[in-house]
Amino acid sequence: MPDPDERRGPHGEGPHGEAPRAEGPYGKSPYEQDPHDRDPYDKSPYENPREAIAPTGAGGAMDLAMSEAKTLDKPETEPTGEEGTAPGPGGKPRSLWTDAWHQLRRNPVFIVSSLLILFLVLIAIWPQLLTSTDPLRCDLAKSQQGSEPGHPFGFDTQGCDVYARTVHGARASITVGIAATLGAALLGSLLGGLAGFFGGWSDALLSRTADVFFGIPVVLGGLVFLSVVTSTTVWPVVGFIVLLGWPQIARIARGSVITAKQHDYVQAARSLGAGSPRLLLRHVAPNAVAPVIVVATIALGTYIALEATLSFLGVGLRPPTVSWGIDISNAAPQIRNAPHMLLWPAGALSVTVLAFIMLGDAVRDALDPKLR
Repeated sequence: MPDPDERRGPHGEGPHGEAPRAEGPYGKSPYEQDPHDRDPYDKSPYENPREAIAPTGAGGAMDLAMSEAKTLDKPETEPTGEEGTAPGPGGKPRSLWTDAWHQLRRNPVFIVSSLLILFLVLIAIWPQLLTSTDPLRCDLAKSQQGSEPGHPFGFDTQGCDVYARTVHGARASITVGIAATLGAALLGSLLGGLAGFFGGWSDALLSRTADVFFGIPVVLGGLVFLSVVTSTTVWPVVGFIVLLGWPQIARIARGSVITAKQHDYVQAARSLGAGSPRLLLRHVAPNAVAPVIVVATIALGTYIALEATLSFLGVGLRPPTVSWGIDISNAAPQIRNAPHMLLWPAGALSVTVLAFIMLGDAVRDALDPKLR
């Protein structure tokens, strides 16, 4: 019986003229190999994808070649959206707020400032977490004495515990800062947004009114306005800060609304018959609020420092309210004899203002794509 290889033609064709059979890397066609003879780590029967063309007809060769080409062109890993270019969960693009939160979670400045602010808010709400001493209970026999067991910060001129007053002083400062920021942001956003959206005489009136408030010195205005107020609560100080703080946010909101209302999606909604309230609330405001949030977050720390300044001058918060500004004012004349009276409340004020400013910077970097 002749050898099967001898029955082939001079060009390797079979006895009936069929096409020659290509041999794989193991000497046989990959389709004739015994599965037990293959290398278990060999994922493909071909070392070169072009070899897939030989053992098939024209149509099969093209299909297999295209399949191998797609496999080679396919990236090893799918985009994960780490840089904001890939879609989010479900294949949908991430929104501005989702992308901003994704950036904030990886920012150490945001994490540190957020934890510090959370701690300050907790002790402002529950100062008993850190001390059980009454900040208004004083003993003149311990006037200006240094630290001792149970009183780590020493005593002030009246013999009051400096540690207890520093802890309880966070409530007034945090309350003034948050309340003034919310009031100024709401009033400024409302007036600035309406003026920027409608324009005309309302825009001109807002601009000239804001210019008048910008011309009032903050400290001088506080001395004049708060000197006639006899209340010992925080609300007169909050009202004064809102009165002088809303023009800045109104100007930011006005410019942001003017930019947002010129976008194509707003013009498309207007051409479809959407009214002004719907355009302003559904399309313009959500895309114009980011700069307002950034400015308001940074201004919160400034408002806390402003309250301490007015209290230091004697026109802000007044006793029996416990405030860092009041304690700094009382400790300033005794800074040489008892520096501990000044250092602790001033240090607490500085850390608080710094935490809110750091938070504002982190939020600004996350909401502004140009800074990434």
